[in-house]
Amino acid sequence: MPSLRQSSKTMLTNFLLTLLLLQIGTTHAAEDFYKLLGISRSASQKEIKKAYRSKSLEFHPDKNKNEGAAEKFAEIAYAYEVLTDEEKKNIYDRHGEEGLKQHEQRQGQGGGHGGFEDIFSHFGFNFGGHGGGRQQREQSTPNVNIPLRVSLKQLYLGDTIEVEYVRQTLCVNWQECMKANQECQGPGIKVRMQQIAPGFVQQVQQRDERCIGRGKMWSSNCRVCPGGQTQSEKIDLTIDLQKGMYPGEPITFEGVADEKPGMTPGDLNFIVTQESHEYYHRDGDHLYVTMEIPLVDALTGFKHEFEHLDGHKFVVNVDDVTECDHVMRVSGKGMPRRGGRGGYGDLFITFDVDFPETLTVEQKKGIRKILGGRGSDEL
Repeated sequence: MPSLRQSSKTMLTNFLLTLLLLQIGTTHAAEDFYKLLGISRSASQKEIKKAYRSKSLEFHPDKNKNEGAAEKFAEIAYAYEVLTDEEKKNIYDRHGEEGLKQHEQRQGQGGGHGGFEDIFSHFGFNFGGHGGGRQQREQSTPNVNIPLRVSLKQLYLGDTIEVEYVRQTLCVNWQECMKANQECQGPGIKVRMQQIAPGFVQQVQQRDERCIGRGKMWSSNCRVCPGGQTQSEKIDLTIDLQKGMYPGEPITFEGVADEKPGMTPGDLNFIVTQESHEYYHRDGDHLYVTMEIPLVDALTGFKHEFEHLDGHKFVVNVDDVTECDHVMRVSGKGMPRRGGRGGYGDLFITFDVDFPETLTVEQKKGIRKILGGRGSDEL
């Protein structure tokens, strides 16, 4: 004969399973708000209010004693609340109820309903519906990184660049292609219950791209979205390339990446990629250039006119003897400084002395005479 402890444990297990089955049986995905009120998606506020009054009277718990009337009345009230709030309505039209839940959670409006959900959360179960003990972290589509190839001149002056970008946006009527499926626990996440022993069940999580939200699954071959969940959209973007931007620096357009049901769009990042310049080389805020000078200039001095990246010209004067690989610093002739520091970096000029390959006898004697060297007959 089973012991009292075993009997109590069996009764508790059966009780919990019974509550679980009741919860699964009564939980369902919310109906489309427009269909719930019996109106079109282009309905005016006056039409929405008229439909709400009619539906609320039909399902009011004091007048309608049918099973499920109270739940239907609550759903109608919530649909009316959303569709008469311009901000919530825009979010619902674009992202559906899942996006609306995420918005409410961010605004601190999402609350738990307690009850069975709170009880079963201690056993590792997670049910659909508004709120609950644990809020699902908002998911977004992947960010997109695109190289933006620009010249050193563009980075010196700054530039405005117009580009076209093609992304995937949600099918206009995508919400009509959803069907209820309680195994869907979020975008791409499917959780099913598996009995591992009498009285014991286990959650098994799987990847299923058909799941687009909690309790919602995409209906294949949906007539209102024959091309699938998304469609191509071409958008025009204006890129503001600021003066002195660094290679590898991103220019971000938030929420412009591909759209997907139940997820917020990721960011589109244009990554600054600097093309090489014929003469100048950049390192941070500074510019570098190598200049070849003849031996006579290295010995006697010289002046040279440079043309900068923006076309303005400046002159460098050298009066002293210039050694080979000597580096001269010219202040304020580098790149514009970033980060609100103002001003410009510096230009560093490396002089490469070009020695003659041969000298005539007369040239050698002249150089020796000028520099005071000893002749070969004195060696």
